[in-house]
Amino acid sequence: MKEHLSSFATAPQPRDDGTLRVTITYLQMTRQPTGTPRRPPLKDLAVFRIKRPSLPFYRFLYNEVGKPWLWYERRAMADGDLETILSNEKVHVYALYRGGEPAGYVELDYRQDNEVELAYFGLLPWHIGNGIGPWFLDWAVSTAWNDKPARLVVNTCNLDHPKAIIVYQQAGFRPYRQETVTIRDPRREPFWNSPPPHLPTDKGV
Repeated sequence: MKEHLSSFATAPQPRDDGTLRVTITYLQMTRQPTGTPRRPPLKDLAVFRIKRPSLPFYRFLYNEVGKPWLWYERRAMADGDLETILSNEKVHVYALYRGGEPAGYVELDYRQDNEVELAYFGLLPWHIGNGIGPWFLDWAVSTAWNDKPARLVVNTCNLDHPKAIIVYQQAGFRPYRQETVTIRDPRREPFWNSPPPHLPTDKGV
């Protein structure tokens, strides 16, 4: 379940058993867009590839970008497992900066032959609403096509902003599959409000 743009959605309410029903829509793009590239909406934007992100910085981006949308998979992931993913040369993480501070990030996963997955994408909450999101998505799509894959893929779900699927379709993605799954509400899990596993607590200090 990936992030998506614009303002905060109403937090979903779990069922009596503490679970959430999640409908996931899978989208793909099989042709590179040919339109005129979107111009940056602001002058102080810059994107940098982080070739091997430190765990604290990556977790900051993931947790803060994903919190409104209940991203949880990598919150729950052990440091070693996450490090294995981030150190893979076929996993590319790019941080978006505005005025010198982080504003969002995108993760492009090239591990599948002839396919690029837009694995994670989004803005930090305090940078939402300035028109950055659609431009950054177009930038990510253009960057992914530099490798000339057979297709790009992404998914979104009903925990994301209601306009997420519209924004993806405007960028050139088309739905090809949908499924509904049941997950435990991550807000009830110990990892949701606890320090990430790489950070020490103040005990014994």
